[in-house]
Amino acid sequence: MELFNYFRSSASYRVRIALALKGLDYDYRAVHLVKNEQQDPAYASASVSRLVPLLRDEDALISQSMAIIEYLDETHPQPPLLPPDALGRAQVRALAQDIACEIHPLNNLRVLRYLSKEMGVDEDAKNRWYRHWVESGLAVVEQRLTQPSAKAGAFSWGDTPGLADCVLVPQIFNAQRFDCRLDHVPTVMKVFANCMALDAFAKTQPSACPDAE
Repeated sequence: MELFNYFRSSASYRVRIALALKGLDYDYRAVHLVKNEQQDPAYASASVSRLVPLLRDEDALISQSMAIIEYLDETHPQPPLLPPDALGRAQVRALAQDIACEIHPLNNLRVLRYLSKEMGVDEDAKNRWYRHWVESGLAVVEQRLTQPSAKAGAFSWGDTPGLADCVLVPQIFNAQRFDCRLDHVPTVMKVFANCMALDAFAKTQPSACPDAE
């Protein structure tokens, strides 16, 4: 397998974690987003969206981090990243999507670039935008982890890491990079600390990547 990704991309980090949890080997292919390498015709021909990550598995190309992670879970089912029951899987997917669909799209690189270059938003206002959506979004995740029906343990769902943790940890890295407030989400931060004690999370983090700057 080959993973086309960027060290600082939170969506890419999600997939690196999943691959590590599965114990799967892959070739790391760096695509530098800040240098616009995703616009290169050779890459664009493989990734219509011109986004990372992109997984090549023999002749198959799979885009979108959530789809890639579930593909890995179906093709390499051990250890599982989703609960065995339908309700549990739905709840874990909802938790992951609270981050992947509600927080991340408002704060990825192309959105921040548009705010700055097309709308003329200054650096301070852009950072306030970022912090607002991350802090308010993580407050929702905190509520979800602590509601009566939640099954958070050492990790987002029970005592083994899974899909939701693959998504949560990269978002906390980004939150810390932009100096977001995190004292209002103690359960989230407990889960984050437990994740980072595992090699699958620690050894795939941005600073450990071969293209890290």
